Amino acid sequence: MMRLSFHGANRGVTGSCHMLELDGLKVLIDCGLFQGGREIDEENVAEFGFDPGEIDILLLTHAHLDHCGRIPLLTKRGFTGEIIATPATRELARVVLLDSAHLQEEEAERHARKANRHGKKAPEPLYGELDALNAMDLFGRKVQYEQALELAPGVTATFYDAGHLLGSASIRLSYRDGEKDKAIIFSGDIGSSDRPILRDPVVPPHAETVVMETTYGNRDHKPLAPSIQEFYDAINETMDRGGNVIIPTFALERAQELLYHLREGVESGALPKNLPVFLDSPMAISATEIFRHHPECYDEDAQALFDRKVDPFWLPGARFTRETADSMALNRLAGGAVIMAGSGMCTGGRVRHHLRHNLWKRESSVIFVGFAAPGTLARRIIDTSKQEDKKPQVRLFGDDIPINARIYTINGFSAHADRNELLAWHGAIKPERTILVHGEEKAMAAFAEALHGTKVLMPEQGESIDL
Repeated sequence: MMRLSFHGANRGVTGSCHMLELDGLKVLIDCGLFQGGREIDEENVAEFGFDPGEIDILLLTHAHLDHCGRIPLLTKRGFTGEIIATPATRELARVVLLDSAHLQEEEAERHARKANRHGKKAPEPLYGELDALNAMDLFGRKVQYEQALELAPGVTATFYDAGHLLGSASIRLSYRDGEKDKAIIFSGDIGSSDRPILRDPVVPPHAETVVMETTYGNRDHKPLAPSIQEFYDAINETMDRGGNVIIPTFALERAQELLYHLREGVESGALPKNLPVFLDSPMAISATEIFRHHPECYDEDAQALFDRKVDPFWLPGARFTRETADSMALNRLAGGAVIMAGSGMCTGGRVRHHLRHNLWKRESSVIFVGFAAPGTLARRIIDTSKQEDKKPQVRLFGDDIPINARIYTINGFSAHADRNELLAWHGAIKPERTILVHGEEKAMAAFAEALHGTKVLMPEQGESIDL
């Protein structure tokens, strides 16, 4: 008996979590955090839809929070099985999970202070740092790309470079069905081709069933070169106005890619030689160090830089600010600086403070270079800034902040494959059955219409499918 059940990122883009049951073996593929508004917090607290104590193995495609962020909660609720990931994913996941746990505890402490003032009981954190450390103890075998790993007699898992994040993978599970060898592929998040730093995605061999992401299933990205030029232009125009550039930045991959392009811009003269660039994210700083540990994941151009002893993530004006006091000092900068800070969707972290001090300034700019999920502050800023019938503003730390800064959205930097790249990836595998996940319903439906010669399914949360 083989059954798939879906417990996250179903007709949505966060909280990836799928369970495969195969002849008594229970395998979880990812266990991510739901991200967005208050109702999303309730989804994270809710039951998983399965007994964590019954899961034998968790296969982790990559270390983004929406794919690994509930692993400490899974452990807290009884999971004691083995977690399998690539070496780079394991290192990044440790940083991500400890940071997430710290934020959970901080948030719970804030709620507790408010609850105490009103004589109410405060909610506990989703999980704490001890839960994250306990989860890290369960990481077992380190899998290398394209090397089959036995999960159980007759069941093997092979990881293929997904080109999305350092260590990211698409996972192909092969198994015996009667007299036939069959396979199912979990795409994870598929990267875009011809990107700096990481290699292009590797397409796994044929499988009868594919569980596939559809984040950009209904649109193509702007080409990278014009996006880089738009990025440089936005920075230069803001410097000319005397303002600051605030870039809400995902700590993994996006921060490193932007540092890469900023270095190139300074070296080529496209940006000022001593442009002050602040990476104001302890997690992004740690992730950048981890990136330096894994040149085996790099493409030829990035590898060539390392061979020449050139650090692709360093430029003369770069300053990495780990300490809270240093971060707070940045808010006294009247202008002339580029500040990259997390989180990328502005759901928490230091960027919210920088937005509070810069959104109202006409000379400043905010540059969004990643996906903004519905319900997040990033999406509210983007959507509200487009309104013409009233003065745009957003609420931050209890205050209504006018949006006077220039708002840029540059989607050419996306780490996700676009529609054409997804179609090409799918077409190379030629599955008989395609199960679409990790996409908004509109994008998913549009992508489904473009698929031919395959049975397409779009499961809802909690739905099970017998294969």
